[in-house]
Amino acid sequence: MARVEVCPTQLNTTKSRPELGENLKLKQMLSRIPSYSEELGLDLRKPGDRFKWFLASVLFAKRISAEIAKKTYRVFEKRGLTTPDAILRTGWDGLVDALDAGGYVRYDFSTATNLLEVAKELKRRYGDLEQLHQGAKTPRDLESHLQKLRGIGPVATNIFLRELRGIWPKARPKPSKLAREVGEKLGLDEVEPFESALVRINLEYCKRRKCAICPVEEYCREKRNLTTPF
Repeated sequence: MARVEVCPTQLNTTKSRPELGENLKLKQMLSRIPSYSEELGLDLRKPGDRFKWFLASVLFAKRISAEIAKKTYRVFEKRGLTTPDAILRTGWDGLVDALDAGGYVRYDFSTATNLLEVAKELKRRYGDLEQLHQGAKTPRDLESHLQKLRGIGPVATNIFLRELRGIWPKARPKPSKLAREVGEKLGLDEVEPFESALVRINLEYCKRRKCAICPVEEYCREKRNLTTPF
């Protein structure tokens, strides 16, 4: 996802409206939280890295911990399994072995099958991921094309596209429920530019009830309501 820049000129407006100043500080903090693609060392301005992020998105989309998904992606990267051709060459057994090495044992067989079919379909129907995007007429059409690939549902589609906002013109998914929940708790006036950070906060702090170490705890309205005396 293109890095969100919070405009310094907004600071003058916040002097007369303190609530805007608080919102601006919150946005600055959110913009400093790295996305998962950044954590994996990917530059989504590069087509090759966009396919790598697509692969990682498939791994993140299952009901499995983000740590296992990241570890498994790094196994794929270390073994050079980050292009459709490489995935097809290694075959089903090789993919299962890579998935198991990353701890992705719960979904190893089905994910190996899906990845093989996705690689085949991308090459057969579109040529590659970039041409899939170019051929889509609208943001919703892009999502529809992605979801025609085996094993790619709404969750994987959102994970993949939300970090491509500002890079792919048609990457404009609706914000996920995870992001909207945190945005509401924080009183954030816009969710889309900060969706990746909001999802991380939900998964890594809210769901684990780690409020005390959450980087944006001071802005959480839910926390304030719990601590406000009657």
